Amino acid sequence: MGENRYTLLTVAPKRCSQAFSEGYEVTRKRSRGARPNGERGTEILEFAFVFTLLAALALAIMAFARAYNVYQTINRAAREGARVAALPSSVYDGNTFIDGSTTYTAPDSPIFTDYVAPALQAANLGTSACASSTSINCIANYNEQIGWLDPSGTTDNQCGVSISFTYPYQLSIPFIGAGIGTLNLKADVQMRREDQPTTDSISGATTCP
Repeated sequence: MGENRYTLLTVAPKRCSQAFSEGYEVTRKRSRGARPNGERGTEILEFAFVFTLLAALALAIMAFARAYNVYQTINRAAREGARVAALPSSVYDGNTFIDGSTTYTAPDSPIFTDYVAPALQAANLGTSACASSTSINCIANYNEQIGWLDPSGTTDNQCGVSISFTYPYQLSIPFIGAGIGTLNLKADVQMRREDQPTTDSISGATTCP
């Protein structure tokens, strides 16, 4: 009786361990077999598709961010030029202004050459006039004017300086350089002059400048 009990106690754990191992092996084979090889190919295809979309989105964000940076730069350069054009010189120099003419239609005025162009060059932007309508990274439709900021002639009209131009910017894919289109970025700035004209006591008319 004692010997049979000893045999039962030693054999039963071995059988249980063997049965557990066999069951685990069967379960592992079933789990492997439950995942066809086609699913691995599907996962790779899905990853490639999602990665392509995310990469394209990131490149598009970078391209338009650069275009917005150029837009901010050309407007900042125009503001710099208009600010200087609106300020007279010292009393010793006769309170004169840098640009004697009232209108410039080409980027060759003293204000553009000495103030607008350096701001553009600091950002590696073009400063030459566009040779044709298809030119890019250049200055088009430049207009620098000294006169009434509101030509309609309202009572709150101010005498000042306005500078405007168009910058044809080629939108390109970052790291690749392939052009995908042209954006005509617009700079348009107005600045009130410091010495506003006074009304003539005889004629009652005012002139600007």
